[in-house]
Amino acid sequence: MSKITIPTININNNLQNQKIWFPALMWLLSRLIILIVMFIIMPIATKTSNVVINKYGWWDVLFAWDSVWYYNIATIGYNYGLDFTKTQYSVAFFPLYPLLIWILTKIGIPVVIAGLLINNLAFFAALITLYTWVEERYGKNSARWATATMAWCPYSIYGTVMYTEGLFFLFSISALRAFDRKQYAWAGFWGALSSATRITGITLLPAFFLTAWKQKRPITAYIASLFVASGVAIYSLYCLWKFGDALAFLNAQKGWRTSAGFAWQGWWYMLTQVAIGGKNAAIGYIQDPFYLPQFAIIAISALLLLRFRQKLGADKVRYGFFLLWFVLWLMAGESLIKIVLIFGGLYLLWYYRFSIPLVAAIYGFFSYGIALNTGLTASVERYVYAIAPLFIASGFLFAKYPRWGYAVMAFGGLILVLFCIRFAQDLWLA
Repeated sequence: MSKITIPTININNNLQNQKIWFPALMWLLSRLIILIVMFIIMPIATKTSNVVINKYGWWDVLFAWDSVWYYNIATIGYNYGLDFTKTQYSVAFFPLYPLLIWILTKIGIPVVIAGLLINNLAFFAALITLYTWVEERYGKNSARWATATMAWCPYSIYGTVMYTEGLFFLFSISALRAFDRKQYAWAGFWGALSSATRITGITLLPAFFLTAWKQKRPITAYIASLFVASGVAIYSLYCLWKFGDALAFLNAQKGWRTSAGFAWQGWWYMLTQVAIGGKNAAIGYIQDPFYLPQFAIIAISALLLLRFRQKLGADKVRYGFFLLWFVLWLMAGESLIKIVLIFGGLYLLWYYRFSIPLVAAIYGFFSYGIALNTGLTASVERYVYAIAPLFIASGFLFAKYPRWGYAVMAFGGLILVLFCIRFAQDLWLA
C-alpha cells in the first residue's frame, strides 16, 4: 500500500509574510505618492528651475535644508568654532547617519543616493518592526492602524528625503521592542545606535531605567539603560578630541536658538492664529473682521453637533465634524495641524498610557519633554512625529473607531501631497 503524503503548510512563514506585506504596502503606496508628486507632477505643473536644481543629480528634489548639513559632514567632515552663538556649525548634527553615508560612498555610491537609500530602507524596516511589535502584543487590527498612521502622517515625507527620521525610527522602535521583550543586549545595542543618530535617543535611558525599577527587572536591564548613553558618550569624546569641547554638539545648538524652555509666546501666537486669523494675529488688531464670525460659526456648529448627537445619529455627527475640521483647516492652515498633532498627540499618549507598554509610555513623555523645551516652535512637529509610541496609541484609537481612521488617513494623504509640493520647491516645512 503506497504511502499517502499530506501537503503541509509552513504556518510560521505565513505569519512572517503577513508581518511584511502590510507594512510593505503602506510604505510603497505612501512613497509612490511622494515620488509621483515630486518627480512628475511638480516639474510639469511649474516648469521652473526651482523644482529640480540638478546640482547633485536628478534626485535633487529630495535634497534640501538639513540634507545639506548631512552632505557636508559626509564629504568634508565636521566644523565648529567658539562663536557658536552667532554661527551655525555642523557639529550640532549627530554622526551615525553621515557616517553610514560616508561608508556607502567608499563603494562608489554617490552621497545623496546613499543618504536616500539609508533613510528609505530604514523607514521601511521601521514600519515592519512597529507592525510586528504591536501585533505581538495587541493583535493585527491595532498593528495595521499603527503602521498606516505612521506611513501616511504628512511628516512621513522625512522618511523619504535625505533626513534621519527613518534611521532613528528603526533604532528607537527596535530598542523599545527589545526591552519590552526583555532582550537586554539588543535593547542596549539599538539604544546606543539611537543616541548616536539623534540627541533625543538619550530618552531611552530613563525609559529603560524607570521601567526596570518599576517592574523589578534584573540588573541586566539597568546595564542596558546605561549602555544607551554610549552613543552620545562616544560622540562627546570625539568632540573633545577634535575640538577640545566635549559638549560641542550642545553648544552648537545655540546657533539655532538663543534660549531653551517651553516657548509660551510662540504657542500662544499660533493659537491666536487659529482663533482670530493669521492676518489679525500678525498685526495685533482686527484687520480681517470676517474671520471671527466664521470661527464662531464653526465653534457653535461643533457644540450643536455634540448637543444633538443622539438625535442626529453617529454618521451625521461624524460627517459634520469632518466638514467643520476641513473648513477650519482652510481658514487656519498649518498652525491648526501643528497644534493638533503636537498637543493632540500628547493627550493621546496620556489617554493610552496604561495600555501601551510602560517603557514606551515613559519614553514618549520624556521625548515630549525635549521636543517642547527647545525654546522654539519650529521643527517641534517633526520631533514629535519621531516619537514612535504615538502610533501605538493611534493604532488603539483607530482600531476602535475605524471610520475616523479612514478620514484621518485621507486627510493625511492630502497634506502629504501639499508637503511634497512645498519641499520640491525648497520651501520650509518643519
